[in-house]
Parts: sequence; structure tokens; C-alpha cells
Amino acid sequence: MQLTGIHHLTAITADAAGNNRFYTDTLGLRRVKKTVNQDDTSAYHLFFADGAGTPGTDITFFDWPAARERRGTRSISRTGLRVAEDSLDFWAARLSALGASTGKVVRLDGRASLDVEDPEGQRLRLVGAPDPAGQPWDHSPVPAPNQIHGLGPITISVPELAPTEAVLTQVMNMARVRDYPSPDGEGQVHVFAMGDGGAAAELHVAVQPGLPAARQGAGGVHHVAFRVPDTEALTEWTARLRGFRVPNSGEVERFYFRSLYFREPGGNLFELATDGPGFDVDEPRETMGQGLSLPPFLEGRRAAIEAGLKPLD
Repeated sequence: MQLTGIHHLTAITADAAGNNRFYTDTLGLRRVKKTVNQDDTSAYHLFFADGAGTPGTDITFFDWPAARERRGTRSISRTGLRVAEDSLDFWAARLSALGASTGKVVRLDGRASLDVEDPEGQRLRLVGAPDPAGQPWDHSPVPAPNQIHGLGPITISVPELAPTEAVLTQVMNMARVRDYPSPDGEGQVHVFAMGDGGAAAELHVAVQPGLPAARQGAGGVHHVAFRVPDTEALTEWTARLRGFRVPNSGEVERFYFRSLYFREPGGNLFELATDGPGFDVDEPRETMGQGLSLPPFLEGRRAAIEAGLKPLD
């Protein structure tokens, strides 16, 4: 049994309209789904991805009126976004011109990288590792050769390695492939690969015992999801977690994919999610993300749900 890479990452915003502008206008991603948090329908759940909404390309946001994240360990601390290596100078110039908070282009773990924060302090890293290639979005303000290809790698922070490593390797079948010094000078980062590896299938674990525990909030990450091909595979993973006595949610129907949730020993929330059926299951691919989409089990409450949401555009 092998996970096949990163599926999506879900973060928190307290400013849905500003969040929508940054990820579409500044980063040039496509909003592929405008829906609501299925467990809290007062909140948007926004999905930004490549032009086709390909699994492994979407960064998503819950719209909650939360205070800013308090940074620390026991958190998902940096989200990689893969781009062509020769586009990093373009991105450095673009982000600087648009007033985004950025670092400098450096080589990190053997890859050209550029750190950037969104207006709420969400920590992102543009990484020169495009494969697998994303599907360009024709209406992006970013030229196709420079567009974001997808997610990866994702960095989490934990206070100690051994318990987290045991779950990653023994339960989730990841392989520890290398280590490198943390760029912030706080501890080592250990790289765990899924399947054939590569940036789209890597989880980087920063061991940072000197940091306080993070407090989740706006500008922080809620969970990271890993790819499984279909519901049959997800059922096998559910049985595997139970066999290892890992507490979990059981399978949850999200309509656009099917999910399974659990926490690793460092406190970070993981999700396993199926590749399908995808974001075009309820609307044409050409127009998906424009209107409010609701799964069938919420459709009967559309009027009340719409009345409680703020305009985005």
C-alpha cells in the first residue's frame, strides 16, 4: 500500500474576499470550487488549484473569524508550491511589485526556493520542482510558463522525531530519504517520501523542541491531505489504521472526494483523500468555481446558507 502524494492542504483565513484576491490575482491560481465547510455551513470553503482542479494542486481555505495563528511547533508550518525553476526570478519580481512579503531566491534541500507570506501571514514556499506538470489556466494573470504546477513539499513542525517517524514509516509506508538543516536555524528537517518521491510526494518534518506549541488561527494551516486513488484503497487504509490502533474519523463522504482523518503523534491533523470524483462532478469544468456549489446533502438548505455568506467578488 502506497500513498501517491499530497492531495490538498487546508488552511484558515479570516478575510475570505482578500484571500480570494491574493490566491487568484497575485498567485494566479484558479478558484475551482466555491462551497462551504460541510461541518460549519456559515463558513466558506474555497479551493484554489491549477486550471483543471487536478488532485495534488489545490490549496483550500476555511473562512473563520479567528485571531492570527500563534506560530510554534505541533503545526503544519510551510506549504510548498511547485513552479518551473527558471520562473523564480519572475516570481520574486512579481511578488515584490505587488507588495507581498518575500525572502530571496535561495537553494534549499537542493532546490531553488522563494519564501513568501500571504497578507495574513500564511507561510508559502515557491519551489523549483515542476513535475508533475499542472494544467495551465487560460484566464490566469500569470503567464502559463510561470504558473504554479501544484503542491509540495509540505513542512510540519514537531517537538520530537521518533513518534512521528514511527507513524510515517510503519503505518503510512513513507520512506525517510534525507535530512537538511532548517533554514530558520531551529533544528533539523527530515524528508519522508511517498511512493516514487519527488517534491509533490514529500513531507518534510522539522524537529523543533525549543518552540512553544502553536495556536491555530488565521494565517495557519488546519490539515494536510494525502492521495489515495479510489474508495477501495481508502477502505484498505481505514482497516490499516484500525489494525495499528490509530484513532481516526472513519470514512467521511465529502462528495468531491472521500476522506479519512487522524492525528500524527506530534499533533498535526492528517487526511487521506481519494482522487475522485473531482470538482467537476456537479458543474461543468469550464465554469466550476464561479457559483456556490453545495453537495446534495446540503442542497435543500441553499437559501439559508447563501443568506449567511458574504460576497467574495
